[in-house]
Amino acid sequence: MSKGSRGSWQMLVRAGKLARVGLVGGVLLAAGALPVQAESLTAAQIVEHNVTARGGLAAWHNLQTLSLSGKIDAGTGDSQLRSRRIAQGGMGAGVRRQRQAALDAAAKSGADQQVQLPFTLEMKRPNRSRLEIQFAGKTAVQVYDGANGWKLRPFLNRNDVEPFTADEARAEATRTDMDGLLIDSEAKGSKVELVGIEPVAGHDAYKLKVTTKSGDVRNVWVDTQSFLDVKVEGVARRMDGKTHRVFVYQHDFKPVQGLVMPYVFETAVEGYPQTHRMVIEMISVNKALADVRFSKPEPVTSTPVAAAGSTPVVAAVAPASAAGK
Repeated sequence: MSKGSRGSWQMLVRAGKLARVGLVGGVLLAAGALPVQAESLTAAQIVEHNVTARGGLAAWHNLQTLSLSGKIDAGTGDSQLRSRRIAQGGMGAGVRRQRQAALDAAAKSGADQQVQLPFTLEMKRPNRSRLEIQFAGKTAVQVYDGANGWKLRPFLNRNDVEPFTADEARAEATRTDMDGLLIDSEAKGSKVELVGIEPVAGHDAYKLKVTTKSGDVRNVWVDTQSFLDVKVEGVARRMDGKTHRVFVYQHDFKPVQGLVMPYVFETAVEGYPQTHRMVIEMISVNKALADVRFSKPEPVTSTPVAAAGSTPVVAAVAPASAAGK
């Protein structure tokens, strides 16, 4: 695989991971939550207020499946152009030249702009997920059944089902479920400690250190007034030979069947100036999802790439603000 193709797939893999990190962070605010003096609360009390603000344990225990769709950042226009060249590699030379000329012209005006790709994410207890991302006229798929994971990368002309790498499998095994880190934390064997109060997006937030039963340590920032999870530490990522911390901000909360959920997630990787956003357009709670959706996917057959001039799969957008997840 060429350097460009590896980078393109890694961007989509990271996008999928970020999507799940943000979504399972579970940011919920119940109407009527009363402000409490910040200095007077213990870690246990902050967690209690957070659970109440997010809809309460009963609502979360009732949640069995979550289906989301929207757009996710996946690199700038020039990187997507290179990936499209790879995706079109199996076509005849004449067709490639004609379509590439159209793509080159389209990319000149927006090479530095962030490109967003349509995605759908389905999650089902316990710890099962299916992510689909539309790219270059084809569908990339990542599936996890709670123990094993697989991926399809047809945009790289790789139509066989591939197992997760060791790093991908470890990341899936350590990620949180739909509840996030604070809901049912005590029942799950997690230890929560109050570190202090820090500003997040211009507002004070409690910094909570969460040590899971497995020994994994993450930080969560809870707004001192709304008790929203405004910032969540994700799984650290190794890039350029170094390990970098990952932080997911969340905002634009809306009610969804008794829960209030974030519709915008923004992920920042320590040491990298550019953030990546995931914008939710639709959320379905407890939609019927057959178990087969989370089993090993079938290989795909090659299909022609959409002709130049047809409706584009991606749309360039302006860089997002650092307001939230």
